[in-house]
Amino acid sequence: MAKAPPAPTAAQLPDSYEEALAELERLVAAMEGGQLPLDALLGSYRRGAELLNFCRSRLDAVETQVRLLEDGQLKPWTDS
Repeated sequence: MAKAPPAPTAAQLPDSYEEALAELERLVAAMEGGQLPLDALLGSYRRGAELLNFCRSRLDAVETQVRLLEDGQLKPWTDS
C-alpha cells in the first residue's frame, strides 16, 4: 500500500485559495486511488475538510467584497 505523507496541521493552512485548491485536488486523487491505508485515508479526509473550509471562507470573503461595490469604489476588505 502507498504511504501518504503526514497531513499538515490546521495551523499550516495555505497562503492562498489556489494553493489550497491544488492541495485538495492532490488529496482527492490520492484518496480515489484506493491505495491509502485507513489511518492515512482518515487523515487525508480531515485535511481535505480543513482545506474545503478554507476555500469556502476565501470565496465568501470575496463574494462579500464584491457585494460592497458602491459607486464604482470597493470598500476596504478585511480578511476575517
